[in-house]
Amino acid sequence: MIVLKLGGSLLSHAALSQFLQLAIQQGNGQLVIVPGGGVFADQVRLTQQQWQYNDRTAHYMAILAMQQVALLYQGICAELVIVNHIEKVRSCMPQQVVVWSPLASELDAAGIPASWDVTSDTLAAWLAVELAIDQLILVKSTNFSNTSSLQDLSALGIIDNAFTKFVQNHSLTIDCISYHQLSTLAARLNKHA
Repeated sequence: MIVLKLGGSLLSHAALSQFLQLAIQQGNGQLVIVPGGGVFADQVRLTQQQWQYNDRTAHYMAILAMQQVALLYQGICAELVIVNHIEKVRSCMPQQVVVWSPLASELDAAGIPASWDVTSDTLAAWLAVELAIDQLILVKSTNFSNTSSLQDLSALGIIDNAFTKFVQNHSLTIDCISYHQLSTLAARLNKHA
């Protein structure tokens, strides 16, 4: 099985639709999608700068941003099934492609820090660990070298600051791919079919 994190910034690329269609065509039983917060999370960042509200408030608002993008993904591909509770993700996966819409209460109970250091990247890794899924693919809307390490990607702001520290303590196979590498996802799905 695979956790596929589709960055919210993909909303500005036509490739998003292709990734979602590929997920529908080949992902049943093996794929759970984690949405980024995209423009909705960007708006949280902007309003926090303007109004100086605390990181806990921003954290809850960013989770709502992920929920909005989950709804948007389902709006693009009605076959996607949105699941909020982690324990329900696995039971839905054999028949459908699931989009995880995280709940603040579950993240709080797990001790996830309310910080911009933890974004949907780290949440995707956390979900993979919770579901005992060892394959994580992060799709990003930017170009970067295939030889870039996770530390390089973090330093460039492509993945969040908490990600590398979190994954070093867990056995995950991680691919970070750019939005124009649809064939890489197709190959991973074929390999897990």
